[in-house]
Amino acid sequence: MSNSAPTTPTWARQRDPDTVAVGDVPVALRREGSGEPLLYLHDAWFARQWLPFHAGLASQFDVLAPEHPGFGDTPQGPGFEGFLDYVLHYDALLDTLGLTTVHLAGHGLGARIAAHLATVYPHRFATLTLIAPSGLRGSSEPLVDAFRMSPEQLGAAQFNGREERYAEFTQLKGFPDDALDAYADSTAHALLTWTNRFDRQLERRLGRISSPTLVVAPEEERIAAPSAAARYAELIPGARVEVLHGQDGPSAHALPIENPNSLAELVASHASAHPMTEA
Repeated sequence: MSNSAPTTPTWARQRDPDTVAVGDVPVALRREGSGEPLLYLHDAWFARQWLPFHAGLASQFDVLAPEHPGFGDTPQGPGFEGFLDYVLHYDALLDTLGLTTVHLAGHGLGARIAAHLATVYPHRFATLTLIAPSGLRGSSEPLVDAFRMSPEQLGAAQFNGREERYAEFTQLKGFPDDALDAYADSTAHALLTWTNRFDRQLERRLGRISSPTLVVAPEEERIAAPSAAARYAELIPGARVEVLHGQDGPSAHALPIENPNSLAELVASHASAHPMTEA
């Protein structure tokens, strides 16, 4: 494995993060675009990036893409051990930014956090979009455990074996920096989900969500439970599922990277169909 750092791709240089103090936590936040605000919460992977997917959304919305405490360039902060801590953190972030109502979208772990947010503050979000969400599974479904996967297995699962085609999105700094960053993110991910892979409390609370909800599912899910998207849609009142098809094989968990234009169009169309009544 080479020790040389690759040239930073153009898309990754387009938007360096600002720092916003939320309590004791300096949050790395990328923000771009105009229009109604849309808060996007990233997966356990793919922090430190402003993707073509974000840029597509920013052509129609004021996109806010923070990094979770403990992920990317946002430090863990004291006391971040459960989903409620992240819910309170993001409520405080919106208050800090002076935003009362926003559209909310999340991917993977970020979708799970977004669902928790929308159950605790159901009137704060004009719409909710959950992209390949994690955290739920069917009663007889086998366990999908990313913590037991090697880095090579994890990459293959995220992209359904096509990970080499998307190396520029996963190899940002070169070895060893990428490995160290991945380890730090994985540590925060484990602290949050190691003993809470599947969330029965969330299942019981999803009926509180009042935002119009879109759940976007890949054709072949290898990271979250295959039934997770359908389960979210079943439990959230009025939610609908859209399966986003792949371009060169069954679409995978990493939809924001693999199919950015179609995904941005889906999210934007859903949010535009339910404009905010207040900002």
